[in-house]
Amino acid sequence: MTSVAIFGGSFNPPHVAHVLAVAYVLSTTEVDRVLVVPSHKHPFGKPLAPFEDRVRMCELALEPLPRADVSRIEASLDGLTLHTLEALKRAHPEWQLRLVMGADLLLESDKWFRFDDVRKLAPPIVLGRAGVAVAGAPAPILPEISSTRVRELVAAHAWDDLAPLVPRRVLDHIRARRLYG
Repeated sequence: MTSVAIFGGSFNPPHVAHVLAVAYVLSTTEVDRVLVVPSHKHPFGKPLAPFEDRVRMCELALEPLPRADVSRIEASLDGLTLHTLEALKRAHPEWQLRLVMGADLLLESDKWFRFDDVRKLAPPIVLGRAGVAVAGAPAPILPEISSTRVRELVAAHAWDDLAPLVPRRVLDHIRARRLYG
């Protein structure tokens, strides 16, 4: 059995806390790989940068991590986490799945489609986030960085403020493609 942690999200755009989360999971848990799965559509209908741009930015962000991969599987699915996990399990029956999620998502688990089934299929690896207080969640290990704040700084052309928040190659892609302007 190969243990694979699934890390889904909009990654709109990916930032250093996403990279740190993947590195942390690879370093501290019994997983062989982390598969990053950008959502094709936001589950709550929020507007997103084009899917292929977000996939490419994830690939650029994760290049330094050899046991991290990016999947386009959600391009052909409905965006429900359970359906994504079921499709991955069908495609890779030899995988033992885990689900990486920030403590902030625990607050929204009641909004998820069949979260109890998600939990059974891929027991969560919950990561604490600075600025998020959730009863029963682990202590914060991820910095307080949000894609919302990154988009605001891009729109303001605050490139110096963005440098410590977003991987350099991701910023290059954002600028070249004129995303989030």
